[in-house]
Amino acid sequence: MLDGCTPWPEEFVDHYWAVGHWQGNTLDNLLRGWALQYGPRTALVHGGTRLTYAQLNRRVDRMAAGFRGRGLRPGMRVVVQLPNVPEFVVTAFALMRAGLVPVFCPVSYRGAEVPEIVRLTQAVGYVGPAVYEGFDHTAMAADIAARWPFLRRVFTYEAPGTESPFGGLTTDPSNCQYAPLGSLDAPPEPALPLSAGQVAFLLPSGATGLVPRTHNDYAYQATAAAALPALTEDDVYLAALPAEADLALGAPGIVGALSAGAAVVLADGPDPDVCLPLLARERVTVTSVSPGTARRWLDALPAARPAPSGLRLVQIAGAHPDRETAERIGTELNCRVQQVFGLPEGLLVLTRPTDPDGSALATHGRPLSADDQIRVVDADGKDVPDGDTGELLARGPHTVRGYYRDPDRDARAFTPDGYLRTGHLAHRTPDGDLVVTGRPDGT
Repeated sequence: MLDGCTPWPEEFVDHYWAVGHWQGNTLDNLLRGWALQYGPRTALVHGGTRLTYAQLNRRVDRMAAGFRGRGLRPGMRVVVQLPNVPEFVVTAFALMRAGLVPVFCPVSYRGAEVPEIVRLTQAVGYVGPAVYEGFDHTAMAADIAARWPFLRRVFTYEAPGTESPFGGLTTDPSNCQYAPLGSLDAPPEPALPLSAGQVAFLLPSGATGLVPRTHNDYAYQATAAAALPALTEDDVYLAALPAEADLALGAPGIVGALSAGAAVVLADGPDPDVCLPLLARERVTVTSVSPGTARRWLDALPAARPAPSGLRLVQIAGAHPDRETAERIGTELNCRVQQVFGLPEGLLVLTRPTDPDGSALATHGRPLSADDQIRVVDADGKDVPDGDTGELLARGPHTVRGYYRDPDRDARAFTPDGYLRTGHLAHRTPDGDLVVTGRPDGT
């Protein structure tokens, strides 16, 4: 386990292995298997770019070798701050294949958050756009490198057709090297002996908090979430939410869709003028949205030409079940709705496609895993009766036991026996479904 991370207790590890939740395969090695199984099928779509599974795996191989050729070594951290582009997926898997630890950072983060994330992780590398939506990420990275001397490699992504500010490798006075992300292209090297118990990546939680997710726990989460709606190679998943968000990444998201041989369409934002044409053109079957985004899509639907027609499942992620929006989606988009409550720490509560309308429309359903342990407690930490509201606590095979290098937060956020205090209020229905009702402050 990466230094600064809390492991699962041994008895829980043994159980998760024994029942098959954890299977000992790293995410990048799973991609190798998916490339063998689905090689010529489409894996990623973005604008005019289409990558097959075989092409995706080859790019990951060559970029991983490129990272290693630039002196990056297993265990080092690299901040990844990219929009929804194929390079996000390639970079994430390439870093993992090289034994490095991606630190996912929303592209909306700026000078108030990114320097602190670099400092906390002692990141040696940064991958981000040169300029995105008018903000100069390269200049921000240079400022961070001048402040924190361990940041020594900056790789910039430029949209296709955009000239790179770096014709090749350049070095500034602080000895930080800058290069285009596309320059990370080298002959593949022999596979590294990596462990699935290692931290695969760090997910953002709050402004600067980080959640360590292992290969074992995330592979289980993504594939189990993909099994609920029975994703297959005939499905097309639209990543409308930011790719580093847990729902879009692995609930089932990008990773779960790839595990099933489905195609992943990457959207440049959730706006209806971006996504509705994609739903129709790519014949999207599954997607994930916030309630607000779903309502904007529905309001714009009458003007959409051609109208989307292939959807079979829309996930709505929110801290409150949104029955009205769910009913509208079912009627106007002619598909099933899955209410979802999830946290980057791992807890994932979902309705099932076969649930009756009473559950599917008005609750968040049940935890993803049969081995998720859920409590609803009062202010004294005592379990409340079904129907009563209390704080939601959770532990399980894909819920972490601590944050990255944050013992003070760990002391507040976890009980002595390892339950995550989610900070959200919830109650159980008589049928055993969970209804999350927000935070004590009403959010």
